[in-house]
Amino acid sequence: MTSDHSAALAAEGMSAEYLTELVDRTLLEDLGGGVDVTTVSTVPSDQRSILDLVARAPGVVAGLPVAAVALERAGDVSVEILSSDGSRVRRGEVLLSAVGPTVSLLTAERTALNLLCHLSGVATATAAWAEALGDGPTKVRDTRKTTPGLRLLEKYAVRCGGGVNHRLFLSDAALVKDNHVVAAGGVAEAFRAVREAFPEVPVEVEVDSLAQLEECLQAGADLVLLDNFAPAEMAEAVRINRGRATLEASGGLTLADAGAVAATGVDYVAVGALTHSAPVLDIGADLREV
Repeated sequence: MTSDHSAALAAEGMSAEYLTELVDRTLLEDLGGGVDVTTVSTVPSDQRSILDLVARAPGVVAGLPVAAVALERAGDVSVEILSSDGSRVRRGEVLLSAVGPTVSLLTAERTALNLLCHLSGVATATAAWAEALGDGPTKVRDTRKTTPGLRLLEKYAVRCGGGVNHRLFLSDAALVKDNHVVAAGGVAEAFRAVREAFPEVPVEVEVDSLAQLEECLQAGADLVLLDNFAPAEMAEAVRINRGRATLEASGGLTLADAGAVAATGVDYVAVGALTHSAPVLDIGADLREV
């Protein structure tokens, strides 16, 4: 059965079937083929309660419909979402309230929180980058360094935080990296090989020098990734480019670098840490009587 909450993410590229399967798999993983032995031992089977998910720290929330589905799938639970994905929330704010059997609520509590805290952490980290880059044209973009099985949700969380998605899949676009260059015999050769094989696909080429940038531009590259360039080199790359290709800075950049990178005029800054290293947003679950 499709809930209104799972349907809410359909416009973001996640079907109700995808979300339900992911949540069910996560719940089963937590149960380990059995039951929640603590909960079924201590809670009367006919007891009903309210479970509030509450922000313990300020941040940007993402994944509320996912948490709602996790609670609903535990059985006979109804959920009211009180905030919205992409919103800045304050400490103590109630984000979601669920009503149902206490056994169901407590069994699904950790699954709901794991997903919500992680995705909200991604959104919060992204928002920090977006704010640090300022109001100019430079945008923060994610990478494919995502948690296996959670890519669609993590990239959704990046969007909730004000970031831009890089390619979702290997088939969406080409990214010619150093190993491809070695295999193809050169930067221009690798670019041309992809362009000839897949003329309709965007091709981004990674370069580690201004000389390679010139070579890519002459070959007609659409996008160029500036790998481990210092800000001064990025600025020179922007001057050489003269708007011919989209430029993306990447390689070990931290939040402290954001202002200097934005000042160079590159189009994007790629930050793998948005998805592979974002700390969770602290969100707790408080049980109360109906």
